[in-house]
Parts: sequence; C-alpha cells; structure tokens
Amino acid sequence: MTKIVLGHAARVATAVFATSAIATPAHAHLIGTRFGDFYAGAFHPLTDLNDVLLWLALGLLAGSLEGERSRWLVLLFPLGLACGFALSTSAGISFGGNATNATLISALGLTLAAGTRITAPLLGIVGFSLGVTRGIANAAAVETATNLTLFGAGLACAGYATITLLMALVMVFRRTEAGDTTAWRGIALRALGGWIAAIGLMMVGFTYAGSGSA
Repeated sequence: MTKIVLGHAARVATAVFATSAIATPAHAHLIGTRFGDFYAGAFHPLTDLNDVLLWLALGLLAGSLEGERSRWLVLLFPLGLACGFALSTSAGISFGGNATNATLISALGLTLAAGTRITAPLLGIVGFSLGVTRGIANAAAVETATNLTLFGAGLACAGYATITLLMALVMVFRRTEAGDTTAWRGIALRALGGWIAAIGLMMVGFTYAGSGSA
C-alpha cells in the first residue's frame, strides 16, 4: 500500500514539475511583453540629454516657487507628455530639433538663475507645453511592435514622478532658508540655473556649428 501511495505521489510530483517547467517561461515571457514597453517609456527620457536637462530645469524652477504656484505642474506636465505622445503616434506630428530644445533649456535655466517669480498660470502653460514637445520627441522611439498605451503610460508616470520629486527636494532645500547665514541656498539654486543655461547655450552653438560645417 505504501509503495502504491509513493508511486502515485511521485507521478503527481513529476506532472506538476513538468507543467511548471512549461508554464514558467511562458508566464515570464508574458510579463516581459506586457510590462516591458511600460518600463521602456519610463526610462527612455534618461537616454536623451534634452529630456534630462529640460525636466531638471523645469522641476528646479517649479520647486523654487511657492507650493501654491507650482502644485498644478505635477498634473499638467505628465498630461502634456501623454498628449504629445498621442499626437505624434496618431497624427505623425513632429516638433523642432536640437536648436529648439537647446534654446528651451537656456530659457528655463536663465529664468531660474534670475530668480524670476513667474505666475502659476504661466508656469502651468510652460509645463504643459514643454510636456507636449517632449512627448512628441519620445514618440520617435516607438517601434512597430511597441504597445503604445504602455509606453505612453510609462512616459507620463516618469514625468509625474520626476517633477514631483524635484519640486519636493528643492522646497525642502529652501525651507531652511531663514536668514543671511543660510542665504547661500538660494544662491546655489540660481547658480545651478546659470549652469543649465550655459549648457543650453553651448548646445545651441554646437548645433549651428555642426550644421554649418555640413
């Protein structure tokens, strides 16, 4: 009796193992297919210097303002990314080039360096418009087999997380600024804006120098 039970248990274990061996690769492949495009959309901006600098400059600029002025940006920027991505993938719309992106980087950097206190509506318009342009730019990475919904969702989520985190870090950084002894925090933030503007200007110069030599 014991041998029969053991034999039956061995056959069941073998069947379960075989089923698992077949199902596991298929399940793993399904996960990669379903969620790979989401992560591709989320991490693709890291591969483009224009995205890195523009997102950084926008987040720093928003964080340097009061929370009441900048809070809507955490929704408007990712919404702009999603709209721009949808426009590009559905209607084939393109936007600007390296010179345009470099000019935008310089403008944001100079605004931050000057300590300009722009209004909430203007910041919202800038953030949404910038999101649209970068959504269009990131749509260039889409391939035939790419799941557009997942890629666009990943891009929008990355925009939300990045802007929210940058704004929070800057606000915490500036919150301790209470007097002359800590005034260096505002100066450091403006200096960083100056560096971003300088990098943008260099990118403009390199763009036109490259087009001139060609």
